[in-house]
Amino acid sequence: MGAMISRVAAGAVAAGVAGGVYRALRGWPRPGWLRTNYAGHTVDLYAGPAVALGAAAGAAVLPLPPRTRTAAALAVLAAGGCGAYDDFAGADDPRRGFRAHLTALRHGEVTSGAVKLFGIGAAGLAAGALLKERPVDRILAGVVIAGTAHLVNLTDLRPGVATATVLALGTPGLVRGGLGAAPMGAVAVLAAEELGERTMIGDAGAHALGAAAGLAIVAGNGRGGLAAHAVGVLAAAVNGDRISGLARRCRIGDVLSGR
Repeated sequence: MGAMISRVAAGAVAAGVAGGVYRALRGWPRPGWLRTNYAGHTVDLYAGPAVALGAAAGAAVLPLPPRTRTAAALAVLAAGGCGAYDDFAGADDPRRGFRAHLTALRHGEVTSGAVKLFGIGAAGLAAGALLKERPVDRILAGVVIAGTAHLVNLTDLRPGVATATVLALGTPGLVRGGLGAAPMGAVAVLAAEELGERTMIGDAGAHALGAAAGLAIVAGNGRGGLAAHAVGVLAAAVNGDRISGLARRCRIGDVLSGR
């Protein structure tokens, strides 16, 4: 019973912080935070930092070892920060995918996507080192955290698709340690705003939520589970175009609104 209460509290804190930050940012509008979405509607990016801070806050109140809470704060905030950098510095860069950014890097150009790739990767490995003891497990944990962040970002192409992905990935984490409650609470509270095409989570939110979901996976699995998830996120990265194509065809908002 105590564990369930702590998980409900973590989800509530995550939702409260995410909702509060979102409302505060909407009350302080800035043109640079506006984007045109796939349907030609003007949306803001306020949900990104809101869900990142909400997920970090939710993880912080769980009764977990200090190393686990530190890992959560590090991975979620670093992923959110790198994603936010790409949201703004890379807003006009048409290049997408690992290959394009690595090619640019070989030619001496450090793109915002490369910063995101290496920054989130390093944060994932650092968080993995805090969560696991053995070198192999630490590396696998880092791959899962960073890879899950990338996976969620691949699905953030239509309203609600990344949200549904986070909820699906986070659900097992509710049972295994409770870390899944943080990203789920943070993203759920703003789902209506996103589905209503008033806001989007952007790279900042997608990567932060994905890192938080990855942390929940790592915390609840031993080496076998970590290896299986690592293979899964690597396969997703290799087949990123296919996953993004599926996400583009999803119409969660249309289904829920009856359109």
